Amino acid sequence: MSDPEILSQLFDLLAELTAESEGYLDRQDDPQLWYNRGYANGMAAALRALGLGDRVDALIEPDPYEVARDQDHLPWGKAYAHGRDLGATQTYEVLGADRHPDLQPPTSTPHA
Repeated sequence: MSDPEILSQLFDLLAELTAESEGYLDRQDDPQLWYNRGYANGMAAALRALGLGDRVDALIEPDPYEVARDQDHLPWGKAYAHGRDLGATQTYEVLGADRHPDLQPPTSTPHA
């Protein structure tokens, strides 16, 4: 997989971002919290896809992603989605792994 020190740093960052963004669902006035939680959830999704789900689940509680997805048309929901995508992408990049097909960013379709 990767250097154990890099994995340790990723898990430390995951824990830090998750703790710092606690309560983000009640804070629509702070898109940075939403971005940070999205980034953490993207990291968690990538780490799970790479077979490290047990370690992720031992560190953080599962997040109600569907609740945040219902907000994706609003500024804070867009911040969350952007953070989630970057969190997954950059986790794969740091680990030198291929991105899991289920975690590909959505393709945008032009509006008619």
